[in-house]
Amino acid sequence: MNKLIGHFKTITYHKWLVMNYCFKVGLYKQGLLHDLSKYSPAEFITGVRYYQGGKRSPNAKERELFGYSGAWLHHKGRNKHHYEYWNDVGPDKILKGVKMPLNYVVEMVMDRIAASRVYKGENYTDQCPLEYFNLTKDYILIHPKTRALLEKLLKMLAKRGQVYTFKYIKKVLLPKGDY
Repeated sequence: MNKLIGHFKTITYHKWLVMNYCFKVGLYKQGLLHDLSKYSPAEFITGVRYYQGGKRSPNAKERELFGYSGAWLHHKGRNKHHYEYWNDVGPDKILKGVKMPLNYVVEMVMDRIAASRVYKGENYTDQCPLEYFNLTKDYILIHPKTRALLEKLLKMLAKRGQVYTFKYIKKVLLPKGDY
């Protein structure tokens, strides 16, 4: 029962953070709908079974045990704020990253901030999302323009802080409609 309650609290806190961040930049619908699939049996049961005390993703534990995470495969296929959702085979028959729509890139940034804040707890700083990105950036399959924007926003967050970055997103980036 403790794992069930702990997992529920962790994902709900994460969802609440992302919702608040999305609201601050004007993405109200995305804030409300963010990560609803985490409450589905396909993801929730795995989350409870492999709950990591709210300090690490249960999907990482499932991946360690089985070589893949069924819950993650379910999640990334239903949530457009993950760059993995946008991987597809091109006309040349090669798997590639498709350029993400701007609003989903912004939601991805909010998701990374919230995940870092949840997993790092009191040790969170605005450098944490960039540090996590830097661990994976050399091998992820993501469109070059999406990668560049994600990295730009995470570097901005690390250097200028959340207030400045959110203001830039809301007042400069989103009104453009593209990147």
